[in-house]
Amino acid sequence: MGNNQFDDIRPLHDGEVSETIQALIENADFRKSVESVISPFTWEQLTAALLACKSVYDFQSTIIYPVVRQLINKTTTEFKCLGMEKIKEGQSYAFISNHRDIVLDAGFLNIMFFEARMNTSEIAIGDNLLAAPWITDLVRLNKSFIVKRGVSVREMLATSKHLSEYIFDTLHNRKQSIWIAQREGRAKDSNDRTQTSLLKMLTLYNAANPVEALKALNIIPLALSYEFDPCDFLKAKEFQLKRDNPEHKKTKADDVESMATGIRGYKGRVNFQFGNPVNRQLTAMEAELPRTEILEKTAQIIDTEIFRNYVFYPLNYVAYDWMSGEKRFAGEYSNQDKLDFEKYVEKQIAKIDIPNKDEDFFAFKNHRNVRQPGKKPFKRLVRR
Repeated sequence: MGNNQFDDIRPLHDGEVSETIQALIENADFRKSVESVISPFTWEQLTAALLACKSVYDFQSTIIYPVVRQLINKTTTEFKCLGMEKIKEGQSYAFISNHRDIVLDAGFLNIMFFEARMNTSEIAIGDNLLAAPWITDLVRLNKSFIVKRGVSVREMLATSKHLSEYIFDTLHNRKQSIWIAQREGRAKDSNDRTQTSLLKMLTLYNAANPVEALKALNIIPLALSYEFDPCDFLKAKEFQLKRDNPEHKKTKADDVESMATGIRGYKGRVNFQFGNPVNRQLTAMEAELPRTEILEKTAQIIDTEIFRNYVFYPLNYVAYDWMSGEKRFAGEYSNQDKLDFEKYVEKQIAKIDIPNKDEDFFAFKNHRNVRQPGKKPFKRLVRR
């Protein structure tokens, strides 16, 4: 970029890489955090590799790719990506996906691009996850741009418009694709829905013409399917804490714990599948519709593409039948699958360490089909 308009949120430029890496190496907290995940490499080997990086591409190819590829080998049994033929060479896209892992959703996506010899995408990351300056430096080295969430209501519109303009500039002027989750945070119950507030933000650069603004972003929905969620016991813990205290709020330390657990934990089979680009359906949409209706219809289009491209595993079917008290999907799993799932749930519940731990609540005992005020019956399929 020829100006500093987006310096507060953009990833690093190549000319900033060496200085930033030197600062990381000198940061004791960075060393303490990464030494536990770089094995069998030593700190000295990592330092040498970092100092050799002179560009963002060097950093991603020399540092990020081997580290994340090693994580894939250690924590997954299958790693697949389908639908990449929908991505045309020379075009840039806004990839909008459901959200399963704080760090690895976008990390895995870029590994797939890297191995397909395609340009990696820029990554949207909320500033609530940037618990330390070295984390900010690290993610900006890895082509992440910052989504500011800790701003006042008065500042929100200007902040959102600034981000919208950055995304449009990135896609159209720099011909660089971006990845962004369909909602702020992860859906704890796996009921993935695209927030219309996200789409509103994306169109603020051309608010008067929302259909044209959306079409210009070249949106491709992406469905992420993880067989196991390493953070499931942390989410269950949060459910009880919020049940017992509706005012309970997560801390930055909680986010850091979730990041570390998600990175290191076992995921089993992982499948990423690109849906159809949404522009054809947007073209058929009447531009004269009210803005709110345009955004709601677009969210439904994205959600439908994500839903239809999910991959389901035996434990998903077991979980549905367990939670509903039915045998609707009994033909999709064996008795051994059911036993394995029960043992898995017991193991994950054992990891939860809080006062007044409610094991029946975690295992859905005595909670099947209980209708809470204002809630739909809790029969959702537990996914990834």
